[in-house]
Amino acid sequence: MSDQTPLIEAPKSRLPLVIGAAVAVLAVIAAAIFLLTRDGDDTRRATGGDGTAELSKSDPVKVVLGTVGASDPYWKTFEKAAKEAGIELEIRDFAEYPLPNPALAEGELDANQFQHIVYLAEYNVANDDDLVPLGATAIYPLGLYSQKYDDVADIPDGETVIVPDDDSNQARGLLVLQSAGLIKLKDGGSIFSTVADVDESASRVKVKALQADLTPTSLPDVAAAIVNNDFVEDAGLQFDDAIAVDDASDPKAIPYVNIFAVRAEDKDNPALKKLVEVYQQTQGVLDGVDEAAGGTAEFVTIGQADLEKSLHDVEKQIREQK
Repeated sequence: MSDQTPLIEAPKSRLPLVIGAAVAVLAVIAAAIFLLTRDGDDTRRATGGDGTAELSKSDPVKVVLGTVGASDPYWKTFEKAAKEAGIELEIRDFAEYPLPNPALAEGELDANQFQHIVYLAEYNVANDDDLVPLGATAIYPLGLYSQKYDDVADIPDGETVIVPDDDSNQARGLLVLQSAGLIKLKDGGSIFSTVADVDESASRVKVKALQADLTPTSLPDVAAAIVNNDFVEDAGLQFDDAIAVDDASDPKAIPYVNIFAVRAEDKDNPALKKLVEVYQQTQGVLDGVDEAAGGTAEFVTIGQADLEKSLHDVEKQIREQK
């Protein structure tokens, strides 16, 4: 019988095997956690974790941003500028205004950028939600357009003028008409005014409300119509065709500042804050936005605290109206 050492020596203890198995299991768990903190395309998400992911061009953080009308060229410019800052920006385009806020609240988006403060306040109150403004973009003066008259003074008494039927733009449109001398609003008007608040006996024209995307098509049949900026060029109009606009420089106009909105828990997220900074400081983006708005965009950099205060003030007023 040979006294040579066996080719494979039996282990003297099972402890190394147990340790090895434990290490393997831990490795699998770590890999799973790593994958869960990254998007399906192997890119880290800016939200959903601890919110402190470092930005790196070589290993970007993904941000999913929702908007309405993403066909304008400046969105591509924005994507490129964000990538240089370590953010892989995915822009999701929505066909209707009521859709991006629920998508944000449900976690489908990391942020959205399509609305002003009044619109966000109305959404929050109606849905008992707490979405918040992260940063400002611009104010876009709202215009009154006509295919029949070149001047507000030319509109005959008793004619009909159309305003959008959504709450925020209806009130704003009515304030434009009042400033132009076409109507008088009871109690001077506010961000909550509706067609019912028009003092007919003291007004020059009759006012009707119509779905926002249909106001341009009403122009052949009425004296004039308030047309939301998103629909001006699609309707074959030019922004400088407006025969009246509101005053975007008025301090009271802050509720109509357009904003980036996020979930409350993400308001201090560094990647999302960086995204706002990229938007505000990239001249190519600003030039593209202004071009898309027909030269009407008035850019603002109001602080986040002031934006939140305005939101809370408007929400309070909305609740008091109920």
